[in-house]
Amino acid sequence: MADSHAKHHDYHLVDPSPWPLLASISALITAVGAIIWMHSLGGGAGVFGVTGPWVFVVGFIGVCYIAFLWWRDIIREAHKGDHTPVVQLHLRYGMILFIASEVMFFVAWFWAYFDASLYPSGIWHLANVPEPTGMIARNELTGGHWPPQASENFTATFDPWGLPLVNTLILLLSGCTVTWAHHALLNNDRKGLIWGLILTVILGATFTTLQAYEYGHAAFNFAGHIYGSTFFMATGFHGCHVIIGTIFLIVCLIRAMKGDFTPKQHFGFEAAAWYWHFVDVVWLFLFFAIYLWGSWGATIAH
Repeated sequence: MADSHAKHHDYHLVDPSPWPLLASISALITAVGAIIWMHSLGGGAGVFGVTGPWVFVVGFIGVCYIAFLWWRDIIREAHKGDHTPVVQLHLRYGMILFIASEVMFFVAWFWAYFDASLYPSGIWHLANVPEPTGMIARNELTGGHWPPQASENFTATFDPWGLPLVNTLILLLSGCTVTWAHHALLNNDRKGLIWGLILTVILGATFTTLQAYEYGHAAFNFAGHIYGSTFFMATGFHGCHVIIGTIFLIVCLIRAMKGDFTPKQHFGFEAAAWYWHFVDVVWLFLFFAIYLWGSWGATIAH
C-alpha cells in the first residue's frame, strides 16, 4: 500500500490553521486599542466608556502569543521535512518582500524629515480650517531655517560625534558578528554560530540601552515641535526594529543551542540576518541624514 504521506512534488500544502484568523483579530484589537488610548490621551472621553491602554495591551499580548504559536508550527514543518528547496526559495521571496515593505515604511519618515528640513519656510494648510486662517507659514515654527530656531520645546541637537557615532559603530560591529555566525553555520561550525549570535545579541541590547539614555537627555520634546516629532518618529521606529531584531536573533540563538539549523536548511537564521542588515543600513541613513547633516549650523547639546 502506498504511503499516503509521501511527497510527490516540491511544494508544501499547509495544514488548516487557526492562527491567520486569530492573528488578524488580535491585530484589529491592537489597532482599536491604540486609537482609544491616543483619543483618551488627547483629552477625549475614550470610546464606549473605555479609556487607557488596556485594550491595546490585550490585543498586543494576543498578537505576540499567536505569533509564537504560528512560528512554532512553521519550525515543526521544517523538522518534518516540509520545507523543500523550492519552499525555502519561496520563503526567501516572502522575506525579501517584507523587507521591501519595511523600506517603504521608513521612506515615509525620511520624506517627512526632508520635507521639513529642505523647505523650512513652506506653507502648511490645516485640515478643516477655512483659508486664510488655515494657512500657517512654516517659518513661524522653524524660524525659516533648519535645524529650527531655539524655543521652549527645542534648544539644541545631539552631538553626532558622541553617542550617535558610538551607536553607529556598535551596529556596524553587530553586522560583522552576525555575518561571522552565518559563515560559521555554512561551514558547520556550531560553536562559531553560537558565539556570533551571542555577541550580536549583546551589541543589539547595548545599542538599545544607549539610545534610551540618549532619549532621556534630549534637549527637545516630541510634542509641540516639528523637529522633535520627525526625529523621534524616525529614530524611535528604528529602535523598535532593533528590539524586534534582537528578539529574532535570541530565538535563533536558542534554536542553535538546541541543535537546529544545518548548512543546507537554515532559513530562520538567514531571515534574521537579512533583517538585521536592513536595520544596520537604515541606521546609517539616519545617522548621516538626521544626526550629521541635520546638525550643521545648529546649537549642539553637551
